[in-house]
Amino acid sequence: MTSVLINFVQILAFVLWLLLIARVVLSWTNPMGGGGLTAFIYQATEPILAPIRRLLPPTAGVDWAPLVAMLLLGVILRLVAGLRNFG
Repeated sequence: MTSVLINFVQILAFVLWLLLIARVVLSWTNPMGGGGLTAFIYQATEPILAPIRRLLPPTAGVDWAPLVAMLLLGVILRLVAGLRNFG
């Protein structure tokens, strides 16, 4: 059962990481948004980014929240991988 939970957390973190990459690319290429896929990506990533933005305001117009979120997801992936090796 623990292995299933570890796999789930790893897959979820990886998918969120990919969605964050997609959001960053979309913000560069299509900042006005549009379309169902763009709306889905923004809705899926906003619950992760909003709390980080409240703690870390933009500096010189740069939104650092996606980078911080991706770093946190990387830490989570490493911790979960350590649990897999530990058990």
